Amino acid sequence: MIYSSIGGMWSITLTDMVQFALKTIGVFFLLLPFTWNHAGGVDGIKARAADSVFDLGAIGTGTIITYVVVYTLGMLIGQDIWQRVFTARSPQVARWGGTAAGVYCLLYGVAGALIGAAASTFINVDNRDDAYATIAESILPVGISGLVLAAAVAAMMSTASGALIATATVARTDVQPLLARMVGRTPARVEDEAENPEHDVLANRIYVVVIGLVVVVISSLLNDVVSGLTIAYDILVGGLLVPILGGFVWRRGTGAGAVTAMAAGTAATLATMAIVGDVLANEPVYAGLAVSAVAYVVVSLLTRPTDPAVMREWTDRLAGRETSVGSGRADALAAQERSV
Repeated sequence: MIYSSIGGMWSITLTDMVQFALKTIGVFFLLLPFTWNHAGGVDGIKARAADSVFDLGAIGTGTIITYVVVYTLGMLIGQDIWQRVFTARSPQVARWGGTAAGVYCLLYGVAGALIGAAASTFINVDNRDDAYATIAESILPVGISGLVLAAAVAAMMSTASGALIATATVARTDVQPLLARMVGRTPARVEDEAENPEHDVLANRIYVVVIGLVVVVISSLLNDVVSGLTIAYDILVGGLLVPILGGFVWRRGTGAGAVTAMAAGTAATLATMAIVGDVLANEPVYAGLAVSAVAYVVVSLLTRPTDPAVMREWTDRLAGRETSVGSGRADALAAQERSV
């Protein structure tokens, strides 16, 4: 929270590179080979592990599909992912970086599963959230176990810092102006912030710190990491996937339809969780997606189409062309730079 608030996206980028190296070495080159060697390799695991360890469909086809929908599509629309895309120096870097990151995530997940399969043959963990630390402390020498545990912390920090900046950005850019309009106040204009960038930076830091403190409290109250992630990603996908993709592919969609879809999808997701009584159930995210899609289409058709000037601006942005808003802000920043 401290380095994210002080250094912003640049500090996250620098620390992410260090954390990436740490978790790659810790998982792929230390914990994975040590664990499999301790378990006796493939033959040793097959001899002592349950048959379900090597069954790719052991958790059920429905659960596998839900995980793909929730986490893959959740990554696709996540602000913390897109903010990294926007820092790329060119579209080509963004494409190759995104592709490489996707492949790495797949390999990282497979490595985690292989470590868990091997460890299940010689260690018993009551709390699955403690499995990683328990394995590292049980089979690794002191120095190496410390590096492996540092890799786990690095993985968590690289994720948390990006999500923290993303949450603060959304809260300040989208939520705060919406709440201001709801109570009859005029939100701050982008042009005003461009003229006083130091005020903009200070406000962003305040948002990061405040939201960070709230998140620390919430995380301290959670007892199950997987359940917490499932709730968060169900809400993200169930509430946001339809209006975000709709904005890209359906020109008749409207802002009112998008907002309604977000609210309806989120409400349907949470209501289904309460009805089913299991946050890990498959039904909530599908209920949210269905209700969100219906709300988006119906409300968009019942409201006025988006202003043609706004649509032209949006089309230009999607095509990567210079827009009037973008050029205006660039001119303001250029003028400020010359004055300095």
